Amino acid sequence: MNGLHLIADLHDCRCRPDFLLDAPALEAFCVAACTRHGLTVVGRLFHAFQDASGQPAGVTGTVVLAESHLAVHTWPEIASVTLDIYVCNFSGDHSQQAHALFNDMIDRFRPTRIEQTAVQRGQLDPDKEILP
Repeated sequence: MNGLHLIADLHDCRCRPDFLLDAPALEAFCVAACTRHGLTVVGRLFHAFQDASGQPAGVTGTVVLAESHLAVHTWPEIASVTLDIYVCNFSGDHSQQAHALFNDMIDRFRPTRIEQTAVQRGQLDPDKEILP
């Protein structure tokens, strides 16, 4: 359960605007980036949304990793992206891979402003008794 959770809101993204609407391209990039950074892809689901008039309106995608997950949500109408990367460190410390993936994703979207948070999760207290 011990792991690193990286969260970011990317504003005023300067990537190609159609990239924020292209579920297959976004999926291919996310899967390749996870693999490139030594994480193990075990599943994926990307969904393209349409607005009330049937026009493309953003993408929600998740890459399920043996180490946990990457989630991305695009907001093309405001050139923004929300990003969520969580890696568990049970069998080894995957923090370096998480940071590398996080930076790769941010570089791809090219935001002018970033709000980001890093959370260490599941730190076990060695003095706390674990219930059966």
